[in-house]
Amino acid sequence: MTPFTSLLSRAVPLIRDNIDTDAIIPSREMKSVAKAGLSDGLFAGWRYTAIGGREPNPDFVLNDPLYQGATILLGGPNFGCGSSREHAVWALAEYGFRAIVAPSFNPIFRGNCIRNGILPIEADPQPLAAVDGPLAVDLTSQTITTPDGVTTRFAMEAEPKRMLLEGLDPIDLTLELRARIRAFRDKDRGMHPWHYLDVTGNSQ
Repeated sequence: MTPFTSLLSRAVPLIRDNIDTDAIIPSREMKSVAKAGLSDGLFAGWRYTAIGGREPNPDFVLNDPLYQGATILLGGPNFGCGSSREHAVWALAEYGFRAIVAPSFNPIFRGNCIRNGILPIEADPQPLAAVDGPLAVDLTSQTITTPDGVTTRFAMEAEPKRMLLEGLDPIDLTLELRARIRAFRDKDRGMHPWHYLDVTGNSQ
């Protein structure tokens, strides 16, 4: 996973309440269990003029040339609600978003963001939507700064912050405990050797 430290980008204003995971990536767009190939289906129901088509809807913000290449998304309350499909975060990440600013997130969606290198920032997006220019997001200082120097601080727990800064996923965190896991297993094998026999009676 690519570490997240800071970024500088315009923010795409998509400030709607209760944007659910089916709006982020409709089920019809999920044709595999792979992380790749999902960005074309991102917000497909709003982004294109017809269901299943690929004709851009000129009224949808992602199709505005002003926001091409933007890596910050502004959303409304309860962002990422609905089903727990991780495809929603995969689609956002593949499209290029690295940070989402919203007043609140569905907890499962928020966790999926952190595990996939997207920074979920709980903050009021309305003042940021009015900014004409790029926002500077810095995870180390936990700040968002506008071009005219107005800074907003945001909260982030220590473990998710470290995961994002160092590009770690839950498996990486578990592997950091390898020595303790191995020590426990060796001790337990001595106390309960029968737990470690395979079907032929040999020790595993």
